[in-house]
Formats: sequence, structure tokens, C-alpha cells
Amino acid sequence: MTRASVVCICLLEFSTGPESPETKSLLQEDQAFMIEPIARIRVTLQGTTPEIWRRLDVPLSTSLLSLHHIIQIAMGWKDTHGFRFEHGGRRYGVPDPNSATIEPQLIHAKTVQLSTLLKRSHERLLYIYDFGDNWRHDILVEDCRDGEANVDYPALVDGAGRCPPEDVGGISGFEVFLEAIGEPDHPEHGRLKAWYGKPFNPNDINERKVRLVLEGIAARRRGSA
Repeated sequence: MTRASVVCICLLEFSTGPESPETKSLLQEDQAFMIEPIARIRVTLQGTTPEIWRRLDVPLSTSLLSLHHIIQIAMGWKDTHGFRFEHGGRRYGVPDPNSATIEPQLIHAKTVQLSTLLKRSHERLLYIYDFGDNWRHDILVEDCRDGEANVDYPALVDGAGRCPPEDVGGISGFEVFLEAIGEPDHPEHGRLKAWYGKPFNPNDINERKVRLVLEGIAARRRGSA
């Protein structure tokens, strides 16, 4: 039984009348228990104009592997390629057992928490996704603080710009894609429109879906506390 379940049971036992001192104490204790240190990070996709970015509140206890999944969700990527974090001359990722090339100095991302690397504001971290298209993301820590007791993390704060389609060909391919999609007379318009297969709104970050998925992750974290 989780600690949260125990607290709920205790609160039910005390809920037969007006809020008692015992109930108030338990609420305050559980609220303190749920507060955790978080980092507010800004994830910016390099080479994009206007910038494609997301601002997120993430627990400092988050592993780099979990941070990878959070960024994938927030940015709108499909998690179909490899990734790597770089910080302080070290590389973090998931070794590919099927790859003929082994990176002996690659540290497994699931073994390192964000707090190990980013201990203060204004720290930076590089996140690379898809080594072919080479999507490079700057991660800036804007603030480190205690989270709010009534907020579940991770959480999307804000952002702008839809991320490029997978396998579009990197920044240069994305620029051609945007130009062609927006101009019916462009020689590549028909081909790229058929390739993508649906409308592309460069300003739509799919905020509702991102928040719902991150809320699901946050709820599972709180449920396992």
C-alpha cells in the first residue's frame, strides 16, 4: 500500500465531523511529503526560425531516459530514432545492442538523474535526436526550486512552433518542406503534401494532447510515491 493510500484511509476515518486537528495535521504532512524539487527547463530546437521551443517543469529526480520521453512528448516527436544527451564532455544514451559500432564511453541514460547534471540555474544540456536528421536541442535550466504541493510533475508550461515531421531531412529539409507546403505552386508541393499525408500547421503545438499525456505520466509518478 502506498503512503498516499494510507493517508486517504486515515482521512476517511477522521472525516465524520468538522476538520479535526488530526485531519489538518495529516493534510499538512502529506502536502509536505509530495513537494519535490523541480527544474524549469526551456528546450529549443537549434536552427529554427522562428524558434521551436517548449518550457517544462520537471522533477530533478527524473532520469535522463525519462527526460528523453518527456521531451519526445512535449516536442511532438515519434521516438522512432536514437538519442543522446551531452553535458560536461560526457555522453548519455541507450546503447544499441544491434549496432556494429559500440560507444564505450556512452553512459546509460536510465542510471543518471537530472539532479546529477543540473544543480543550479543557467546550466545547459544538449539533447540530440535522430542522428541522421540530427535534431539538436538546447536545454537551458531557467530555475530550480521546490514544486507546488497541488501540482503534479512533469508539466508543460508553454511553448511555440510545431516540431518538424520525422525523416524530413534535417533543418534544410524542414525549410524546403515548410516552403513547399505553404505554396501550392511550389514544384515540391504535391510530392511533399502526399508524403506527409495530412495538414501541417506550423503554429500548432498540440497543447491539449501534450498536457494530457504528461498529466498521465505525472499521475503514475504520484501513484507510486
